[in-house]
Amino acid sequence: MKFRGLDPRTRLTRWGLAAIAVGIVIGGTAPDAIRSVLATVAAHPENLPWYAERLMGFLAYFALAGSVVYGLLLSTKILDVLAHRPITFTLHQDLASIGLGLAAIHGTLLGLDHSVPFSLAQIAIPFAAPYQPLWVGVGQIAFYLSLAVVASFYARRRIGQRAWRALHYLTFFAFTGATAHGLMSGTDSGAPWARWTYFGATVVVGLLLSYRVLKATGTTARAGTGVMPLPGGPDRSARRPTAT
Repeated sequence: MKFRGLDPRTRLTRWGLAAIAVGIVIGGTAPDAIRSVLATVAAHPENLPWYAERLMGFLAYFALAGSVVYGLLLSTKILDVLAHRPITFTLHQDLASIGLGLAAIHGTLLGLDHSVPFSLAQIAIPFAAPYQPLWVGVGQIAFYLSLAVVASFYARRRIGQRAWRALHYLTFFAFTGATAHGLMSGTDSGAPWARWTYFGATVVVGLLLSYRVLKATGTTARAGTGVMPLPGGPDRSARRPTAT
């Protein structure tokens, strides 16, 4: 029997405990963080757009990576043991949309950053940037690919399941492009925490994708040979004749 979610009667308790945990974390870290940010802004107010665009870039990457990981967990049906599929699918869609919105803010803030001025055309057109045009262009293409994927969520009924799935594969190219963009053009990419962020996200996505491919290959092979696995597992599977 699969676990299909927590008891609804414990919802208030769970949300209450989560709120307490978040409050403790924010209460313990927010004052120092706010003082540090205010001191930095007061000393260099002209750099505020630069700080904001860096923050939005990393938040967008976290959301994109989370959406990719969530989608792979959905496709491998690992999440089915934790919650109903409609709920997890909605969270997957929301993460993708949030990542796209944060990426749009990240790009828009480039127009307000006077350290390396970007025109509207340079923000919108890939490989036209005045700074690191190749790798900024890769990030711009990753944004447009993410835009196509997010749009496919809302056009799913119109384009059909097959086209929706085909468009969804663009997510992996968007994730790869966003990772390369962050590593090669990000001003924080030399910091150990940033490198570990990109490395960790790439490893998790790579492992889940490999598992997904191996699982799909094994399913196809069993279907082709007529091997029908029994509930006890693959070691006790029986070979049955295919239908003629």
